[in-house]
Amino acid sequence: MKSIEAPLLVKTKQSGEEKEKVEEENEEEEEGEEEEEEEKIRWEKMKKVASMAAPMVAVNMSQFLLQATSTMIVGHRSELSLAGVALGSSFADVTGFGVVFGLSGALETLCGQAFGAEQYNKLGSYTFTSMVYLLIISFPISILWMFINQILILLHKTLKSLTLFSYSILEPLVRYFQPQRLIFPLVLSSLAALAFHVPLCWLLVHKFEFGVKGAAVSIGISYWFNAIFLWVYMKRSRACVQTRIFMSNDVFLHTRIFFQFAVPSVMMCCLEWLAIEVIYFAVCLTTSCLHFNLVNGIGDAASTNVANELGAGNPRGARDSASAAIIIVAVESVVVSSILFLSRNVWPYAYSNVEEVTRYATEMTPILCISILMDSFLTILSGIVRGTRWQQIGAYVNIASYYIIGFPIGLLLCFHLHFNGKGLWAGIVSGSTLETLVLFLVIGFTNWNKEANKAKERILDDSLLGC
Repeated sequence: MKSIEAPLLVKTKQSGEEKEKVEEENEEEEEGEEEEEEEKIRWEKMKKVASMAAPMVAVNMSQFLLQATSTMIVGHRSELSLAGVALGSSFADVTGFGVVFGLSGALETLCGQAFGAEQYNKLGSYTFTSMVYLLIISFPISILWMFINQILILLHKTLKSLTLFSYSILEPLVRYFQPQRLIFPLVLSSLAALAFHVPLCWLLVHKFEFGVKGAAVSIGISYWFNAIFLWVYMKRSRACVQTRIFMSNDVFLHTRIFFQFAVPSVMMCCLEWLAIEVIYFAVCLTTSCLHFNLVNGIGDAASTNVANELGAGNPRGARDSASAAIIIVAVESVVVSSILFLSRNVWPYAYSNVEEVTRYATEMTPILCISILMDSFLTILSGIVRGTRWQQIGAYVNIASYYIIGFPIGLLLCFHLHFNGKGLWAGIVSGSTLETLVLFLVIGFTNWNKEANKAKERILDDSLLGC
């Protein structure tokens, strides 16, 4: 019996070990397949974000170049003209254009999630609501500009006021096309407006000798050109049949929900812009803003994709879209910062031929590169925040980072440690670094399933209210 039992025990033991090995191999195969599937999904989301980000970069860059080219054209007239146009534009950006840009940011949440939830009729009504209130808000801002004669002596207040009204129509239209992925008309209109603006600005500034006034006129005309182009496309295109903008009483129904997202959105935007405009050297500011509009295209793509996925009830898609955008901007910011640093003795001549100006810009380039690195991440994270309707969190983090931490550090470095302008800028960079870290943590610990459910509930409640 013993001789029979021994082989049986050995055989049973061997079969048990083989079974365990097979199970382990199956588990490893399943894990490998899951990893491959996750990698495939992540790569698809990255391509989806990049395919939208690339044309949106062209749109944002084209719009910004309207002002940047005007600054360059005017700046070559004289050092005083460069300083004047930079000061006037900074004041107008913070008190007017930044307000409009920030308020229209509410549409990234509202239109993005509504489109993802297939509530197509909401896009037109939300956009019309935004246009009405932005135009209303533009009136007191324009009156403010008209009565600040001493500050705006080089701004040409009336012309800037007209530009602000066109901008109040243009920005909601951009946010209207964005979530629908109708990027071609945005690219076409922006590039056409830029191509029209550059020769017009040169003629008015140099040929007809209107100076800064000519630059302001050319910007205003170009904004109207862009806005009218998009409006006509929206009215005529078959792609906008389900989402077309109409005048309706829904503007009153959507008032509360619009300002619920618009107010913290404008706080996020204007408080950051104010901190940056106060500190930055004019030439570095223009370069930094140029890069901001580049990465803002990626931020717009991130915001749109995250909002669409949450509205469609796809939390994993929203998470992967956010991760893909962060990876893309990490590569982009390193490349741009490296190029700018290596060309630090060359790029300042794009703005001025004055030796003192170019030398100081060269000295500021290392801080500018660090600033670009931090602001790149911050822009993408802010886009994700808008897509997930967290504008209020973003506004609070912004206040704490810049006005409780950044400014005091900047003042200490500037006046107590005598680093002057570099110290002030370093303080702002420390504030943007802190905000970036906090938003990273907020997004990293996000419960995407919960956010997707909240988006669906909000859209359903708003639909019932509209009925």
